[in-house]
Amino acid sequence: VVHIRCEEVFGILGENFIFPMKIDKKLVEITWKKNKDKIAEWEEQSQTVYFTSLRNRGLLNKETGSLTIFNLEKNDAGTYTLEYLPTDEKNAVLTFMLTVLDPPSEPTINCNISGDDLMLTCAADFKKPLTYSWKFSSMTDYEQQQDVVILRNKADASEKATCFIKVSQTEKSSEFSLAECFP
Repeated sequence: VVHIRCEEVFGILGENFIFPMKIDKKLVEITWKKNKDKIAEWEEQSQTVYFTSLRNRGLLNKETGSLTIFNLEKNDAGTYTLEYLPTDEKNAVLTFMLTVLDPPSEPTINCNISGDDLMLTCAADFKKPLTYSWKFSSMTDYEQQQDVVILRNKADASEKATCFIKVSQTEKSSEFSLAECFP
């Protein structure tokens, strides 16, 4: 048996999760286990068999060996191992440690005035990195930034700023009026 790697992965509660992998060999046998219990099994010339909680929520890709779990639940967290047999070699094993996280909170926007600058900060409660982007009603949009600095004399109190956060398939946003920056 060849142990290839162990990878930590995370999914978001309620989303569909696909284990990140690609095997470029023709497979003749695939077995997925969660914490040592079989959850999906396939052999050439036969149908995939799903066990336990994945019976109505799993999908095995026979080409890549990848497993999809639909509508992720808290109790899907655990150690998953994929044992597969390519046509020409020994069994190989991939291990994944899956953590299931609650979706991020709605983002909050704060405004700080420092000299001639207004600084808008967008934040959300989440344990992993988020992707941030901003949209403004009349000014340039800012991609991939958590903080945006605007020259105070260019800021229009009627301007609306929207911060978007994204992780995996989940996206949330909050709107903020620059009028809230000015006392």
